[in-house]
Amino acid sequence: MPADTPPFPLSTETKRTGSPALPATPMETINTMVHYYRGELGRMAGWRDRIDRTSNWAITVVAALLSVSLSTPTSHHGVLLFAMLLVSLLLMIEARRYRFFDVYRARVRQLERFYFAEILNPRAALDLDWAAPIAKSLRKPEFLISYRDAACRRLRRNYCWLYLILLLAWALKISSSMMQRPATAGKDMTLAFEHVVANAALGPVPGGVVIALVLLFYVAILYFSLKVDMSDSELAHGSVHV
Repeated sequence: MPADTPPFPLSTETKRTGSPALPATPMETINTMVHYYRGELGRMAGWRDRIDRTSNWAITVVAALLSVSLSTPTSHHGVLLFAMLLVSLLLMIEARRYRFFDVYRARVRQLERFYFAEILNPRAALDLDWAAPIAKSLRKPEFLISYRDAACRRLRRNYCWLYLILLLAWALKISSSMMQRPATAGKDMTLAFEHVVANAALGPVPGGVVIALVLLFYVAILYFSLKVDMSDSELAHGSVHV
């Protein structure tokens, strides 16, 4: 075999000599379906585990940086702004993983809804085309949702609450005299508005600009959390979903 010849040609013109035969009996078909279902279930569970790991990282980041920022008055409020950036990065990573997970979940749910459910409790004649979406996905795997929709779904499910916690902690940090340096701390728990704006400054960036940017960022979070369309997700087929 020439050095530049791939060991497994992908051309559809390849001869089928030596290829595994298709199932010839109902028993062989059932065995094939069972093993295929186990394989898809394993891949779905693997990607689900990756999603959970990213969520755990985000929770750990929020807890750690909250501890750093609120434990001492000398810590800068920029730590919480940095936490918002880190959580956003993890959200982007999780959205990418969710797109892969959604492909395998759709295959598993197609098998469960149209094949195994009918075996357990037949309600009508089995649709002859129920496996067509699975076959199409196997021949040409494609993502079922866009990157933005995936990010919006994860934002609505988990990350909006992490952002809310960070916002409340940041507001407390810049508005409470007990959270400021001892030199500027007073007897009152709250500061005047001009002091809050001054405390929100980030290096050369004025506090008013920082507050405006944070508010715009959270308006975008609220918008995308409410805009996400869940009609084509697993919620359309029941209340148990991932």
